[in-house]
Amino acid sequence: MLFIPASLNLSILTIAIPNNIKLQSVSWNKEHGYIACGGEHGLLKVLKLDSGSGKETGARGLAAPSNLSMNQTLEGHGGTVQCVIWNSHFQKLTTSDQCGLIIVWMFYKGYWYEEMINNRNKSVVTSMAWTGDGQRICIVYEDGAVIVGSVDGNRIWGKELKGNTLCHVAWSPDSKMLLFGMSNGEIHIFDNQGNFCTKLQAQCLANATGAANIAAIDWYNGRLGYVEPDCPTLAVCFDNGRAQIMTHEQDDNPVLIDTGMTIVKAQWNHRGSALAVAGSQRSTTQDKDVNVVQFYSPFGEHLRTLKVPGREITAVSWEGGGLRIALAVDSFIYFANIRPDYRWGYCANTVVYTYTKPEKVEHCVVFWDCKNSEKTVKYVRNLLSVTAFGDHCALATRAEDATRQLVRNVRKAAQRAAAFCSQAACCETLSAVQFAHIRHCWSVEIISIF
Repeated sequence: MLFIPASLNLSILTIAIPNNIKLQSVSWNKEHGYIACGGEHGLLKVLKLDSGSGKETGARGLAAPSNLSMNQTLEGHGGTVQCVIWNSHFQKLTTSDQCGLIIVWMFYKGYWYEEMINNRNKSVVTSMAWTGDGQRICIVYEDGAVIVGSVDGNRIWGKELKGNTLCHVAWSPDSKMLLFGMSNGEIHIFDNQGNFCTKLQAQCLANATGAANIAAIDWYNGRLGYVEPDCPTLAVCFDNGRAQIMTHEQDDNPVLIDTGMTIVKAQWNHRGSALAVAGSQRSTTQDKDVNVVQFYSPFGEHLRTLKVPGREITAVSWEGGGLRIALAVDSFIYFANIRPDYRWGYCANTVVYTYTKPEKVEHCVVFWDCKNSEKTVKYVRNLLSVTAFGDHCALATRAEDATRQLVRNVRKAAQRAAAFCSQAACCETLSAVQFAHIRHCWSVEIISIF
């Protein structure tokens, strides 16, 4: 799937929180479809839409029902619930509030119950993150304390990063490294035993004026495969609107983005093909700040902009199938539907469509003969676009070596936008390809390649 949203719209479904309690966090369980939201005065709710994550019913995205099948209020927090994270592997929810209280919730017979509780009574939890396999959790406190524990509640190790105020934490996809975001904008890299390795270079802040705070660190774990080999997966965003996307923690040639907005949160979709960056932007027509969500590809291409009503957006979270996002705005949760632009075509009674597999670097191209109900599968590297007309189909691909180096050079200067085919079209004797700002058109001779 080529993730360029063909359209974005706010769904009819809007969930209002009782008593106008302002929300601070929202998190969508990617496997089972539960939505956790936390807010002021200890508010913590677990909701579920009838459609779940798409695994329990055939309806998904815009076709999915909009009724709530769960609306449970969880009691236990007294202060503002600032962090809510899911452990989908073990069906657990971990939450923390401004008083430093951490609660682990478990699912039992259709309801969520308190399983474990912890409070250092010294500092506030600023961030938490589970490993990709759900076996370990890292908890960071404002005063520099770090605790790594197991899924069964045992403490594995702890560390005091004295002199540092921690605000973010993220695991590497292989769980071998930890990234700690500091209040001064620095990101320190540690191994999974708590040993300091190096600092991450924030090249996106070059020539930036004023202080910049870290708004988000999100590292796609690659569980569902990659858009292409060596695809950037580590996103680091700052509140001044600057961001960079890296292939690894020491990438010296990252994708650099200036969003032109005040960033609050950012998160990858389920397969690392789109980064949703939420925050506010100054409106030139209304002379005020408006809530927006900007969507970017892993290569820095701006895909779409979604304007969101309300005073302040505080959190964003993707649905497991990547067809919806939940947005926490004031005392409401808005749901935005996304219609991706799929790679497909139709020719000679045959539907041609593509998808990726986690275990393969090539794109899987399926030729489905609708008349005879037969399928032929081919694997194509570096696929950019698919188009069809009449009896023929055209596949646009990117060259392996020379173009790859060219793309990296262009990416440094122009965020790779000019290096990727955005549209392709063909007829019986003519093919056309459009790049970011360049169009090519040529006559063709039909040659069978399969």
